[in-house]
Amino acid sequence: MYIKMILMLLILVFSKNAYSDPEILQQVKVAQPYLEMHTGPGGGYPVFYVVARDEIIDIIEQRANWFEVRNQKGRHGWVSYDQISKTLSLNGEPVSFTQVTQEDFTQRNWEWGVLGGDFGGAPVFSAYGSYLINRSFATEVSLSQSIGDVSSSVFFKLGFVMQPFPEWEYTPFFFMGTGLINVKPSATLVQPVDQSNQFSNVSIGIRKHLTQQVIIRLEYSEYIIFSATKDNDNNEEIKEWKAGFAIFF
Repeated sequence: MYIKMILMLLILVFSKNAYSDPEILQQVKVAQPYLEMHTGPGGGYPVFYVVARDEIIDIIEQRANWFEVRNQKGRHGWVSYDQISKTLSLNGEPVSFTQVTQEDFTQRNWEWGVLGGDFGGAPVFSAYGSYLINRSFATEVSLSQSIGDVSSSVFFKLGFVMQPFPEWEYTPFFFMGTGLINVKPSATLVQPVDQSNQFSNVSIGIRKHLTQQVIIRLEYSEYIIFSATKDNDNNEEIKEWKAGFAIFF
């Protein structure tokens, strides 16, 4: 239940940060001789239309350094930050736009995200928070829930994240940590007994700044659950992969 509440809250935050509200459009006036509209958010997309000086356009959405715009004739296209930053407000004043860069990503302080994937053959969903001590080192906590046919698990994890190359566009990271897992077997003819065990965990993954304050994250993890008893001296090993999104501040 708590996982679902956290996931819903973070999804709402992602939606607010990743996309502009199409009902609230900002209008600007073209101040340069012309403004080029591309078919997509990137320099590799072709220019299909040119907006003339003094024409008014509506700004609909921002993705990183590209803006989706609409002119008064209803044409939609994408304009680069370099061009949109030279437009004027309707009263002739310069207009400022927020530009989130790769440098902002490397200097973030907080990161919050949601992930989904597979935990030992069962679906798993996680919510996590991370605080960067410096550009290459961070602490991280997460709460996860996995629901399988045989049992369901809730586990809390705490550890350290190392980012040896924070300036790379695709940023690799390594995680080492520990935590507690509570396993609840499915109902059977025999009265099920919940089990709580400590575990150790190592992970490897990659992050990429996607747009604005949103990043995408992929990771692979291995767990050793210390479940050995006097009757069974073998610990349990579980593999996990997850993917998801996060926001940073």
